[in-house]
Amino acid sequence: MTTGCRLRSAGMGCIVLMAAMVCSAPTGAAAQDSDRPSPVLDIVKRVASDPTTYVPAALAYEAHHLDWKSSQVFFQHGFLEHNGEFTLSGRADDTPVSDGAGNCTIVAGGFAVLGTSMVHNVSGALIERLLVERYPGHRSLLRRLGWIERVAFASYLSYLQSADHLRQWRRNERLARQLGYQ
Repeated sequence: MTTGCRLRSAGMGCIVLMAAMVCSAPTGAAAQDSDRPSPVLDIVKRVASDPTTYVPAALAYEAHHLDWKSSQVFFQHGFLEHNGEFTLSGRADDTPVSDGAGNCTIVAGGFAVLGTSMVHNVSGALIERLLVERYPGHRSLLRRLGWIERVAFASYLSYLQSADHLRQWRRNERLARQLGYQ
């Protein structure tokens, strides 16, 4: 992993950690007003503790990483990279970027998927909260429907981001064995 990639990843982690600390810090006014948490704090806690926020990013990262790692043996034998995102020129079927630069691109992609999941889960939590306030007698039903929707979205996003890479990883493994590279 390149230094620039490590710095960006560490910087993003620090931002997320600081935001969580600021949002979870108790305020004097909130403690005095009621026992009920603020809407913002409630949504932040729900999104931060929801596995559907993180699983798509983890699966996308791992699938992409397996594909990239299984391609390295071919690059060592003079093969070209078909994915333009991972070539020096940015065009398909060209010289691949270094292993570290490829890993950095994969990490950035994982953070992009995490961002998508977070935006989706925050907006879902806002809508769910508004519906529960409007229809308090159906709180349990609304929470369950929200959970089903988040799981369905996370599953779909995970599939979109990882299926092709997992198939390519398997093809790479098979071809490497056939060519005697492993």
